Amino acid sequence: MKDKKNPSQGAPAFIDDGVHAPDAAESEAQDHTKNPFLLSLGERVRALRSRRGMTRKALASLADVSERHLANLEYGVGNASILVLQQVAQALQCSLAELIGDVTTANPEWLLLRELLSGRDEAALRRVRLAVGELLGTGGAHARSSCIALIGLRGAGKSTLGRMLAEDLGFTFVELSREIEKFAGCSIAEIQGLYGQNAYRRYERRALEEAIQIYPEAVIATPGGLVSDAATFNLLLSHCTTVWLQADAEDHMKRVIAQGDMRPMSASKEAMEDLRSILSGRAAFYGKAEFSVNTSTQPLDATFAKLREVMRGALGLPA
Repeated sequence: MKDKKNPSQGAPAFIDDGVHAPDAAESEAQDHTKNPFLLSLGERVRALRSRRGMTRKALASLADVSERHLANLEYGVGNASILVLQQVAQALQCSLAELIGDVTTANPEWLLLRELLSGRDEAALRRVRLAVGELLGTGGAHARSSCIALIGLRGAGKSTLGRMLAEDLGFTFVELSREIEKFAGCSIAEIQGLYGQNAYRRYERRALEEAIQIYPEAVIATPGGLVSDAATFNLLLSHCTTVWLQADAEDHMKRVIAQGDMRPMSASKEAMEDLRSILSGRAAFYGKAEFSVNTSTQPLDATFAKLREVMRGALGLPA
């Protein structure tokens, strides 16, 4: 196996996969001949990859498989061996069971729970999750927390609006990425490049745990990919009042470039497509936030006024 370095998972790199994908006409012509299981498997691989903000090239490198082999797998034409699937699952930081589509087969209790939850809508599942969290003592339904967490993809305005909100409320502002770097003693890029994505996620979890413990009143700007780790995201949802800062893909891109990061445009002529894919893969998770504010529809001052109004109302503070 190759050394598992993380070659191109900066946020966001939006690198061109470099492998021909079937166009709409080709896909439509081919789909009726594909095995339904392989099609579903490919869709799950793409969804997991997008959720984690990884390019196909980066995943192929981490999984130690050829990019062409991975492309075939994603488009439902690759009958991959169980060992290849295991390598892909490890690179995506998920179980093989999740990759092949069934995480609830471990024991009879899982099967019974799955049956009870089958067909329930999102609202019902959320109530169950909160009730289970309360039952297990992991922070189910809770009083409104004065620890505010801003979530969303890079370029949504978390740092800028977060600082403004913290100053307005008299709270501590915490840039979680900087706290991660303090724990590791090196930059985010160095953590990912030298130690890999799994190590980065461990530092991320530790930094969030410490921020929650130390600052009872804080505004936390979180990394865009935090929602990719279920345990860390559950911790955030359980202990913080969460706000999804939404933005159009075009605004995300413009803001990242305005910050001086030219990687999106220099590394990929398909940058916007990659960005939209990441947004699509994470939207359902960002949507678990208690509140949302769109940062693309109006200027900064008006956007902040809306965020301030929402947060002061949520915390029971005067406008």
